[in-house]
Amino acid sequence: MSITNTASAANAGSKASGTSAILLLLRMRTFVALILVFAFFAFAAPNFLSYANMLIISKHVALNALLAIGMTFVIIAGGIDLSVGSIVGLCAMVAGYLVLYGIDLGIGWTIQFNTLEICFLVLVVGVFIGLINGILITKLNVAPFIATLGVLYVARGAALLFSDGRTFPNLAGNPAYGSDTFKLIGSGSFFGFPLSIWIMVVVALAAGYLGTRTPLGRHIYAVGGNERGAGLSGVNVDRTKLFVYMFSGLCAALVGLIISSQLQASHPATGETFELNAIAAAVLGGTSMSGGRGRIGGTIIGAFVIGILADGLIMMGVSSFWQTVIKGLVIIAAVVVDQIQQKLQARVILQQQAA
Repeated sequence: MSITNTASAANAGSKASGTSAILLLLRMRTFVALILVFAFFAFAAPNFLSYANMLIISKHVALNALLAIGMTFVIIAGGIDLSVGSIVGLCAMVAGYLVLYGIDLGIGWTIQFNTLEICFLVLVVGVFIGLINGILITKLNVAPFIATLGVLYVARGAALLFSDGRTFPNLAGNPAYGSDTFKLIGSGSFFGFPLSIWIMVVVALAAGYLGTRTPLGRHIYAVGGNERGAGLSGVNVDRTKLFVYMFSGLCAALVGLIISSQLQASHPATGETFELNAIAAAVLGGTSMSGGRGRIGGTIIGAFVIGILADGLIMMGVSSFWQTVIKGLVIIAAVVVDQIQQKLQARVILQQQAA
């Protein structure tokens, strides 16, 4: 014979349902934030909903999203990449140099490149710098924060050395060498949308498929969730880490190409503080800074939140100094909410086990 306290059971069920509702809201926080930010600026900022402004925001979001996609894989694998902004600047300078001068062999011969060859070489540079990050972290056991911070300074210095701090202007290219189409990367369009947006969509779809449908994607999550356990289960941890940093370098190189093409000029300061926007978009999109958790779709939404927030504040005449403060607060808030979500998830699991 058993006696059940129906009141206490109902109370426990009510608490569990309340916790689950809060947890669901936290999981959807990025989408909710996007709706709130968009609605606010639609009413508060003049001409925010105009087609021209939406196009500008989309271009800015595409650049941030590309960086954030690479950053997402790095953070999921338990790392961080502070060098992406500097890689953007260096790759932009490499692109500008190749368009204007080619490569002088020093024997009276100069190799000139067409647009596809320039793009390939710039992407190789980005992947190579990512490889350096990966080697420092996996083979020399340098902490990711320190390794990528050092590469940040090296890449930025190399960008400055390329032109003694000057800009490479007028990147119109030369029809004789097939480099005159370089400007289309940043200014061209397809079905009414800029090519930069299509590039972001293709990279996002490829990254999403890789992260959810391939063994490599599962390895990335495993390494970030429990590196030692992943290694014991047969995952090649070093190779996985090398991949995520090389992929991050590839995404940064794409951004450098797009920016130099859009401006038809390359400046060594290009990409400064871009790493902050990428981290903010990834974290706001639900990527856990402790590793092992995150989604490309969430990162894309996070990039839209950051992009709309930045452009909306500019349209409202908010000081750039305050914009920096607000971005910092967004990162802090996203990390705090992520910690709350993890604690609630642990509480729900305990309640389910107790039941």
